[in-house]
Amino acid sequence: MARVSLFRLYLMRALYLLLVVGIGLNFWPHVIWHTRDYATKNGAEICLLASVGALSLLGLRYPLQMLPILLFEFFWKALWLVAMALPLWLAHQTYPGMSDDVFAIGLGVVLCPIVIPWGYVFANYIVKPGDRWR
Repeated sequence: MARVSLFRLYLMRALYLLLVVGIGLNFWPHVIWHTRDYATKNGAEICLLASVGALSLLGLRYPLQMLPILLFEFFWKALWLVAMALPLWLAHQTYPGMSDDVFAIGLGVVLCPIVIPWGYVFANYIVKPGDRWR
């Protein structure tokens, strides 16, 4: 099993804390105070992201057990940048505030791969046999 250094664990906790604070400030107010129209248009995505922030609280205590949260963060953000933002930018069809979105989401794409212990991911999610089916 790949061993994760104490320094890496603290880096992971710092990223979980960034998620808790960032998501808490940006999404939880919309969950708590929203209009019916807002809930209809944006409710699912806001609740999904707010739940990531709430689960990140557990990552402060159990950084390795909550590692799938960081993997999810990395992959959805990378996918959004490549599949959504890049084609819009290449077609010169950006929208107001897109640069702010690209910065915020791009920050996660930069920080997650630095913080995620990839040796641990490989050893525990790729090489390690899966749970039995029967």
